[in-house]
Amino acid sequence: MTTRLVLLTYNIHGGIGVDGVLDLGRIAEVVEASGAQVVALQEVDRHLRAQSRHEDQAGLLADRLGMHLAYAVCVDRGPGRPGGPPRQYGTALLATMPLVGPSTTLLPCFAGSEQRGLLDATVRVDGLELRVLGTHLQWDREDERVEQARVVLDALDNRATVLLGDLNTEPGSPTHRLLAQRLVDAWAEVGEGTGHTWENDEPHRRIDYVWCGGGVRPVAARVLPSVASDHAALRVEVELPG
Repeated sequence: MTTRLVLLTYNIHGGIGVDGVLDLGRIAEVVEASGAQVVALQEVDRHLRAQSRHEDQAGLLADRLGMHLAYAVCVDRGPGRPGGPPRQYGTALLATMPLVGPSTTLLPCFAGSEQRGLLDATVRVDGLELRVLGTHLQWDREDERVEQARVVLDALDNRATVLLGDLNTEPGSPTHRLLAQRLVDAWAEVGEGTGHTWENDEPHRRIDYVWCGGGVRPVAARVLPSVASDHAALRVEVELPG
C-alpha cells in the first residue's frame, strides 16, 4: 500500500495580510483548507512584537488547528517584564501526528543579518518515518544563503526527508543549485504554472519550497493564494518510500 502525505509551507508574515490586517484566523483557515498533515511556518512570533499583539502565535495556531507543535527559536530577547514569557521569533512545525525529537540548529549569520535556524523533527505515518526540516533563509544576501544551505546539506543523511521553507532564492540561483545536488525540488517535478508565492497580491517570485530526499517522491504541488499573508502557501503531496 502506498503512503501519501500532504505538506504545506507558509510564510505567515506574523499573521499580517496584504491588506495590513492582523488575523491569525485567516492563516488557520488556509492551513485547514489545504488538508495538510505536516506544516512548516515562517515568521512566527511568540510574545515579541506589538504588531502581533505580543501573542504566542505558534501556540494559538496549534490549539486552533488541533495539531502538534515544534518551535525553532531564532531570536530570543528574554522576558519583557519580570516573570513574563520570553519574547521570541522564529519558525514552527505543525503536524497532525506527534513531532518526535525536535531540535534546532542555528545557521550561519553574517554581521547585521537576522539569525536563522533549521528546525528538525520526525513524524511516523503508517509505520514509516519521515524526517521533516523547516527553515527560513536570509532574505538579502545570496552568499549568506549559500552558507546556510551548506549547513542544511551537512545535516542530511539517507533517511526519508523533506525540507520545507521560505528560502528567499529563486530557481537557478547558487543556493538552489547547491540544494539540488542532494534534494528534489517538488515544484520543478510536479507543479503546474509558475509556482510564484511572493508577493501574494501579484506573485512574481518562486521562493517558497518543498524539497524531497531519501526516496520521498513528490506527486502533486499547487500554490494556495490568500490575502492572509504577503506569501501564498505551497501545498505538496508526497509519496513515502517503503
